[in-house]
Amino acid sequence: GSSLAAAEAYEFTHRRDLENDARALAGVLNRERLRLTFITDGDLRRILAREQPKIQRGLREAFIINGKGIIRARGAASYLFDYEMPSESMFAQARDAGILIIDDWANNEMRALIPLPQFSDHYLLISRTIDGNILKLLDDTQETAVLYRQLEAQRGQLVFEFGLLYMGFAIMLLLASMLAGLQFAEYLSQPVAALTRAAQQVGAGDLDVRVPPMVSDDEIAILGRYFNQMTKQIKQQRSTLIKQTEQAERRGRLFDSVLSSVSSGVLGIDEQGRIQFANRSAHRVLNMGQDDEPMPLAIAVPEFAELFEKLRTSGQTTTEGEIKLIRAGVQEDLLVRMATRSGTEAGGEGYVVAFENITDLLTAQRMAAWGDVARRIAHEIKNPLTPIQLSAERIKRKFAPKIDEDGPALEKMIDVIVRQTGDLRNIVEEFSQFARMPQPNRQPGDLVLLVREVTSLSSHGAEHVNIVQTLPKEPCIVAMDAAMIRQALTNLIKNAIEAIEIRARASDTFRPELRVSVCVEESNAVLRVSDNGIGFPEDRMRLLEPYQTTRADGTGLGLSIVLKIIEDHGGTLGLEDAEPFDDTNHQGAEVVVTLPRAENNPPSETAKQ
Repeated sequence: GSSLAAAEAYEFTHRRDLENDARALAGVLNRERLRLTFITDGDLRRILAREQPKIQRGLREAFIINGKGIIRARGAASYLFDYEMPSESMFAQARDAGILIIDDWANNEMRALIPLPQFSDHYLLISRTIDGNILKLLDDTQETAVLYRQLEAQRGQLVFEFGLLYMGFAIMLLLASMLAGLQFAEYLSQPVAALTRAAQQVGAGDLDVRVPPMVSDDEIAILGRYFNQMTKQIKQQRSTLIKQTEQAERRGRLFDSVLSSVSSGVLGIDEQGRIQFANRSAHRVLNMGQDDEPMPLAIAVPEFAELFEKLRTSGQTTTEGEIKLIRAGVQEDLLVRMATRSGTEAGGEGYVVAFENITDLLTAQRMAAWGDVARRIAHEIKNPLTPIQLSAERIKRKFAPKIDEDGPALEKMIDVIVRQTGDLRNIVEEFSQFARMPQPNRQPGDLVLLVREVTSLSSHGAEHVNIVQTLPKEPCIVAMDAAMIRQALTNLIKNAIEAIEIRARASDTFRPELRVSVCVEESNAVLRVSDNGIGFPEDRMRLLEPYQTTRADGTGLGLSIVLKIIEDHGGTLGLEDAEPFDDTNHQGAEVVVTLPRAENNPPSETAKQ
């Protein structure tokens, strides 16, 4: 330990002295650099020659080098062939730590590398001769000390291992004695042990195990034969049960797959009227949770309660009817069929409810019927309008000047006829437009530019409404008929402004606001028109049908025409509740239009031409 401490002290002393000498010599060079305005490599050489002998412990070499290792000046007895160029990592360590001590035991020297902050990219490299044998002795002493400590630590372990070996031998002898006794006892009870092991394996599920037959006819042998017969029967029964279970599971999976794939909703009802099963379509249409607890049909779907009660009390096996269902503010028409189900001769086991969403079918039928009615009305009314208007104007020109007292009254009446004829002509034009909407000439166009144009024009006619636009900076190219999309957007903005005006007449503190936004998705462009007006009614989907309106002066054709335009462009139209614009929690109306982008739905060849 003393030798190790002496060697470590020797190394520490040399490191400390070399670091102090390097810092002292570097301080002299930095002060000389501050004192002299211009300093050359010759000046540096003279300073090294002057200061190197002043160091009491003596230096073997002294170099001033740059960051690339090139010598700029060297001291006395500092020869080029003794120069060892530092590596880049040494330069980096010296810059980070302020000084780097380099050990070179092979050359019996120790070097110090210190940067000179007053010089541009200059370093001082000095070296001192040391006794490498002493430092080598340090390593040998360290290894010897480690070996001594290991031997000292192993002394108790050797004593412990000797005692452990003695105890192990004694335990082995004791275990051998016990094993001999157990083998003798097992020989005496071998038949009972075999039966016990067989019973344990059967309990673990191994029905192929058999007890070895015995030649004797004592009670143990008889018990073994009965045991083998029992396991054989259990194996046969289990095989039959597994086959029946697999068949039932296959049928169940097929049943679930079929019911999950059909578009119709299916409900399974027990005898107490509680829902036991609902397929995927039923969950979606009825807005039911996947993990809902079984509950009575009258509570889960109150709209079905009357038809279900009719089936239970009438004694019939089937019944059906049309039911209007409102979920999440959307009204849908359902065709519902109910029937009793029975699986045994003893009686019924419950009921089956199947329903189909026929909203789109009814809407299409009504649209087709209204289109036929519109064509007939337009044909029957349009022809006599022009003769009526011309006759009224001719009566006004011919007879109004001849009547003195009643002339103004006659002119007023004829003006009423002409004005009402014009209004009727406008209605007929709307009928005609709805009855035969032209096919869109779809060409790639910027939806953002079109929305900005329509919104700007609409803002001039509704200066009291704050119109907020949220549009992307990049163009959104959509294959569209610009005139038809412009007409649809104009109708949507017009409807929103009218809804805002209705609410504004009922409130003085109301701040009218309309928001128009375009969101570009991966394959679609989504246009949203939101307002804080009166909002949509519960049966909002009826507004998409012809001649369905919430305003006294509305024709009910606006949204129908918009829906036809959007569907002809391959898009969708949705009516939703808008988020509140202020703290009143009032939900306005929001119309969501989705159009396919041009790169995902290119125009036809006719549109390109």
